[in-house]
Amino acid sequence: MAETFLLEIATPEKSLLKEQVTEAQIPGADGYLGILPQHAALLSRLKPGVLTFVTTDGKEHAIAVHGGFLEVKDNHARCLVDQAERAQEIDLTRAEQAQKKALEQLNNQGIDLDIGDALAAAMRAEARIEAARKASK
Repeated sequence: MAETFLLEIATPEKSLLKEQVTEAQIPGADGYLGILPQHAALLSRLKPGVLTFVTTDGKEHAIAVHGGFLEVKDNHARCLVDQAERAQEIDLTRAEQAQKKALEQLNNQGIDLDIGDALAAAMRAEARIEAARKASK
């Protein structure tokens, strides 16, 4: 059996995942972090993106995450995220519409627009789209 580590993903509402995995790619604030068994301890902020992981049966899974924190310690990676969605639960059409709306808001900057909120919405939509497309492959 391949060497593994425990990956845990939780939102304020629920625990989404607690599973032994062989590897994970996690969207850190400064870029994607590749996590393997026995990884050195670290703390990182997370940005909106697609968290992918490989289970012990060799299958790759994807989850869209939207901000939060990662702690890696003692062969255990904990992701405490603001929001998360399993790729197979994402409605691709709805995510594409949300991205289009956010980009239109950014392009038509009005006086009432909060650019940070619109940009965050566009990044969340992009993460959802990417995760949904990974699941459909």
